[in-house]
Amino acid sequence: MKSKLEYIWLDGYKPTQSLRSKTQVRKDFGGTLEECPMWSFDGSSTRQASGDDSDCLLKPVAIYPDPDRANAYLVMTEVLNADGTPHVSNGRATIDDDDDDFWFGFEQEYFLWDMKTNLPPGFPSGGYPGPQGPYYCSVGAQNAFGRDVIEDHMDLCLEAGINLEGINAEVAAGQWEFQVFAKSATKAGDETWIARYLLERTAERYGLSINYEPKPLGKELDWNGSGMHANFSNTAMREDGDESVFTKICEAFGKNIDRHISVYGANNDQRLTGLHETQSIDEFSYGVSDRGASIRIPIGTVEDGWKGRLEDRRTASNADPYKVAAAIIKTTKEGLA
Repeated sequence: MKSKLEYIWLDGYKPTQSLRSKTQVRKDFGGTLEECPMWSFDGSSTRQASGDDSDCLLKPVAIYPDPDRANAYLVMTEVLNADGTPHVSNGRATIDDDDDDFWFGFEQEYFLWDMKTNLPPGFPSGGYPGPQGPYYCSVGAQNAFGRDVIEDHMDLCLEAGINLEGINAEVAAGQWEFQVFAKSATKAGDETWIARYLLERTAERYGLSINYEPKPLGKELDWNGSGMHANFSNTAMREDGDESVFTKICEAFGKNIDRHISVYGANNDQRLTGLHETQSIDEFSYGVSDRGASIRIPIGTVEDGWKGRLEDRRTASNADPYKVAAAIIKTTKEGLA
């Protein structure tokens, strides 16, 4: 029997990378990562090489069943230079501490995007729907737009083994969210990128694209943007029951604004304005239940005796989860050192 292996990678476009993929057919494939060979592609077509030295390598790093195709697999890869060294676009290779004591829950927001109107579904041509408010966690055709895409995507992620923990309609018409939970920076990144890939491929069937821009409708409009709120914890946070643990971590984040904002997504200044449940991009704050803070301390963490997690609310929807998780691990460990 022959199997289809879809090799997936991140291209070299700036400031935000896109997903690329191509299919390799293998005979008598057993479904393991070890059986996935190295492959190559034309980097001159993805802004990752010049035409006179165009070969880039694909190194398989994670594999998932592809429930949308018969006898198929999704293979997440890292991009390497022809000499086998990590390509400059390879964010996964920059993770220098892959501590699986760190648990991540990414809340991936996004807009479905109608290619014909260049607007989200639910937006009338040449105008706007009613103000945000009735769309969050809504039901009914008057408020929820594109549910078929979202339901198909959730089913595919679960069948692929992605640890998807939920979905919901978000505050704007045509805006949705899914949540992914994983342990370690690489695992959190792999599963989020594969979930994004499945979302984009699913939306294709409906003639829709996915818009991950943090403020695709414009900074000046009275609409929330799209984020990828990063929930995280380690053993000290989950078990010590000590408020000072959380204070030390939050204070460390406040001392490293640039470290985080630099990897929290392009055009995030359009979203982090101090309005619409955000803190300004150049300021830092934290507080219990405060959705206008840079970091929110969930009320459940306090009620459980200061055992739980933190939520960094600054991360934009278009951020690279590999880089986000790596920065969080680094700053958290510095705060507790």
